[in-house]
Amino acid sequence: MSEPSFAGVRAQDAGDAPSGAAAPESRRLPSVDAVLKTDAARAARDRHGRAAATAAVRTVLDGARAAARGAAPAQPPQAEALGAAALALLEAAAAPSLKPVINLTGTVLHTNLGRAILAEEAVAAATAAMRQAVALEFDLGGGKRGERDDHVRALLLELTGAEAATVVNNNAAAVLITLNTLAAGTESIVSRGELIEIGGAFRMPEIMARAGTRLREIGTTNRTHLRDYEAALTPETGLILKVHTSNYRIEGFTAEVPARALADLARSHGVPLVNDLGSGTLCDLSAYGLVHEPTVREAVAEGADIVTFSGDKLLGGPQTGFIVGRAELIARINKNPMKRALRVDKIRLAALEATLKLYRDPDRLAARLPTLRFLTRTAADLAAEAERLAPEIAARLGAGFTVSVVACRSQIGSGALPLETLASAGLALRPAGGSGRALAGLSDALRRLPVPVIGRVEDQALVLDLRCLDDGAALLAAFDALPGEVRHGLA
Repeated sequence: MSEPSFAGVRAQDAGDAPSGAAAPESRRLPSVDAVLKTDAARAARDRHGRAAATAAVRTVLDGARAAARGAAPAQPPQAEALGAAALALLEAAAAPSLKPVINLTGTVLHTNLGRAILAEEAVAAATAAMRQAVALEFDLGGGKRGERDDHVRALLLELTGAEAATVVNNNAAAVLITLNTLAAGTESIVSRGELIEIGGAFRMPEIMARAGTRLREIGTTNRTHLRDYEAALTPETGLILKVHTSNYRIEGFTAEVPARALADLARSHGVPLVNDLGSGTLCDLSAYGLVHEPTVREAVAEGADIVTFSGDKLLGGPQTGFIVGRAELIARINKNPMKRALRVDKIRLAALEATLKLYRDPDRLAARLPTLRFLTRTAADLAAEAERLAPEIAARLGAGFTVSVVACRSQIGSGALPLETLASAGLALRPAGGSGRALAGLSDALRRLPVPVIGRVEDQALVLDLRCLDDGAALLAAFDALPGEVRHGLA
């Protein structure tokens, strides 16, 4: 909500102005006490406290005085209007900055929009953990201190086939603590073609440096062979690191060494193989009509000693990082002092446990896990929804814009399957006169709504990809809230 304008106002109390002379502007405004007695100011006090309400009234009065200086005579603002302005200031300041948005970008796991939406079961579990004390690190059976990882460890072992598992706050942390535990002061061998960079300036070489291990680059950007790994192995080798390039693909004349061959090589030299899957998935996506992505269970079965992966990407849970693998190595990682700094709180653990339990029922997983539900929606279903919504939105926009149903392509996002797109459908909103200013005004206005609508601009249109739209009524309500000048292309 924007701050009120006070341009052109005059004061209302003459005060000590000379007889017959115009009263100074500052003397004609109502007093602070007068404004505080209005209904709006009382509401401000009840919602935000007396001190905040008084400060807001003073701010509004200061603004009125500044706006009135030198302005043409006009009807001065009344106390009720000033009280309403003070309430508006407080309401705007109290509004959360982390706003829910309607994601119509076509990117399912949008990093800037919070990645995975949690299942209702996870939301309920997290809410319960927030509302009351929980047995986070307390063994209810023995009455002694417990381990917070115990709440998800058995589920992770069941779903991945690993010997042991631990959890940290994201996958970057999982890689960091693994390298620091197993390879600090030694070399880590990595193929040059796997030295990834992901969003937020996360670069594998820099993470390795922070972990205290020395990077031993091998191979070339497009081709690395088993002999390259063999030649790099020395008494200074701490581990071999394989990184799944989930956010890019190198195609053409390429070669890489399969994880199973690397596992055999690492075992023969007595060093661990760490396989960083990045996004990571616990189910075979090809069973849902999507492109196959290596699963965690497959990586464990191929012989990796440690596998790391994310919780808030393809897995569809809260932001977490998983480390699964050999029990002896996991035990060492858990003893690293970093573990306390990187541990997961009770809220995320509760949501994570509920999310992992959904994977026990693969027949209903797509219906219950929002990430998988969004990824498996068909283009035909989305087109039908677009056809239903198009005339409704056109009626709300009026003659200033045309609304058409368009075929489009969605993407998974967050570095998962970067070359794969999904056939989708959406709405293209175009200014009737082809005005770029009107298009920018509409896009900007939709972002400024109480529940912002985020689309993408392409081909001189604002495209709203409906893949992640759960509530068509909410979208229509958003368009109802648009200012009239925007809806008619006049902004």
